[in-house]
Amino acid sequence: MKRIAFVPALALAGLLSACSTGPTIRSDYDHGADFGRYRSFGFMSPLGTDKAGYSSLLTERLKTATRGQMEMRGYTYSEQSPDLLVNFNAKRQEKTEVTPAPPGPYYGYRAGFYGGWPGYGWGSDVYQYTEGTLNIDLVDARRKQLVWEGVSVGVIDDVAQASSPQNVEASVAQIFSRYPFRAGSGVPQQPAPAK
Repeated sequence: MKRIAFVPALALAGLLSACSTGPTIRSDYDHGADFGRYRSFGFMSPLGTDKAGYSSLLTERLKTATRGQMEMRGYTYSEQSPDLLVNFNAKRQEKTEVTPAPPGPYYGYRAGFYGGWPGYGWGSDVYQYTEGTLNIDLVDARRKQLVWEGVSVGVIDDVAQASSPQNVEASVAQIFSRYPFRAGSGVPQQPAPAK
């Protein structure tokens, strides 16, 4: 018989965050788009994070953090006909990871000599945790075409803390560290290395 150990989500999240350097950040852009003509930005209406029909606290925090990142790169905020439209999508997903039991008794190399510690886990381990994904999209407002996408995927230790202003600010900054353009320049700059 195999014993299955259930590890609480918070303990696993702590373990995973201790083993990793943070969320996985990736981005991509339309190499055929003329980024040199983009000088202003606004927000989509409605935003992907406002599925309930009203602006959430998370949306307002994302807008504030994104506006700061865009303005730092020389873009001007405009509610009237901006060049780029910003959209957000966020989701949480419960995940399960199964680590199979090692082959043979106690990894096989002690077979016949002596056994493992009493209570040592001989069965598969099942880890349950919450994974969060945040997408930031920049859309060419005139063509209605996605031109840049930044994505952050990571384990959420504390759901309430994940949407705090400080964590949202940090997540948005990490995503925009992969954005290679400045307002009015079509020449990509080297983004920060992925973390």
